[in-house]
Amino acid sequence: MKKLPIHLKIVIGLVLGIIWAILSAYLGWSNFNIQWIKPFGTIFINLLKLIAVPLVLFSIISGISSLGDASRLGRMGIKTLAAYLVTTFIAVGVGLLVVNVIMPGDRIEEDQKIYNRITYEIWAESEGIEVKDNKCFLCETQYSDRVAQIREQLNKEELSDDVSSRLAVAKNRKNDGPMQFLVDMVPDNIFTALNDNGLMLQVIFFAIFFGVTILLLPIEKSSGVLTFVNSANEVFLKMVDIVMKGAPFFVFALLAGIVSELAGNNPGKVLDVFKALGWYSFTLLLGLAFMIFAFYPVVINIIAKKIGYKGFFKRFGEAQLLAFTTSSSAATLPVTMECVTKNLKVSPKTANFVLPIGATVNMDGTSLYQAVAVIFLAQFHSVDLTIGQQFTIVLTATLASIGSAAVPSAGLVMMILVLQSVGLNPAWIGLIMAVDRPLDMCRTVVNVTGDATVATIVAQSEGELGDPD
Repeated sequence: MKKLPIHLKIVIGLVLGIIWAILSAYLGWSNFNIQWIKPFGTIFINLLKLIAVPLVLFSIISGISSLGDASRLGRMGIKTLAAYLVTTFIAVGVGLLVVNVIMPGDRIEEDQKIYNRITYEIWAESEGIEVKDNKCFLCETQYSDRVAQIREQLNKEELSDDVSSRLAVAKNRKNDGPMQFLVDMVPDNIFTALNDNGLMLQVIFFAIFFGVTILLLPIEKSSGVLTFVNSANEVFLKMVDIVMKGAPFFVFALLAGIVSELAGNNPGKVLDVFKALGWYSFTLLLGLAFMIFAFYPVVINIIAKKIGYKGFFKRFGEAQLLAFTTSSSAATLPVTMECVTKNLKVSPKTANFVLPIGATVNMDGTSLYQAVAVIFLAQFHSVDLTIGQQFTIVLTATLASIGSAAVPSAGLVMMILVLQSVGLNPAWIGLIMAVDRPLDMCRTVVNVTGDATVATIVAQSEGELGDPD
């Protein structure tokens, strides 16, 4: 067992965690898992988050200060942001393609389609939103009794607390002005930003500002600070090594706890976690799989042939498995940086600059998911979206992904903004929340793989990509 590589140990821990949860469901031990095993998984995520924020701060400062001159920083920054935007647009396009070809939301009974459409029109009427696809079930006499029945039913229903809380967050975001994202990027207190994972952009802004300032100072005035920053960066990287030694056990605890929470003591529910909304899940997974197994490896194979298709997964698999387990780009960041620098041979100065930014602004998997989910929900309610509305989804999903926190299920809040942008009911997110966590695990793998791909591309363009072993 000691001779197995760490990524295989993580896979074993992951599989054993799921098997143990299923066995526990049969034996009625799920509450034991939640009370006594899951906390170790929570500790694991907390440790990674503990390391992630200071690692972002010190790695960016170290990376920028090691560039030598400000002109190189500008060149690398433009390349990084351009590459992230391109991959995000492609991810959204892939999502729109698969969901329009497979039509997962259209694969329901006709009676259910009528019910869903009527509920949509009642909601649009109450919100004063124009229905743009020239259908009007509320206007047709054949549905009058059904409409009255559904109106009465909807008046009795209440939103779940989870959906309501996400709607409240999205409502606050909706009232923001067009320049709010710039205001949010600049912290008024760096210690507040360091204390909140949702303010990672502010940490990055401060780190870039600090690093550029060091570049502009004479070396005799900045050498002491540089020594501290570089040493602190090495300390946090060593912390990653220490934490990862226990990753297989922590992954076991995390998966056993998550599945037990979703399933309870009903073993049939364990399977429902992976079967619910099957066509939607299949469509989304198909798009995510294309990005992971086709798009990213092919791009790397074209631009950095020395790594190769299989070599990419062999060298980066550990980070992908951890991303799948934690559902958090931020929590995975320390391991992503380690894999990219040690295995893919991207220079630390490039990785320290590109990857922390990517963990915040590059959400390819989240963007793809938003495109698939919004179109699926429209199809499910028999709403025909125009080409213009689908283009709006592309733009909104891309911009929303930039502001999406690198933590589990943050994409749900951003998806509310995307739904609102094309006149759809944001409360529909409740339909897909049952399967959101396992799918979130998969789209986080896309996010971190995209980060590694862009880091490799930028390193190759800067002559900072070493020869793999």
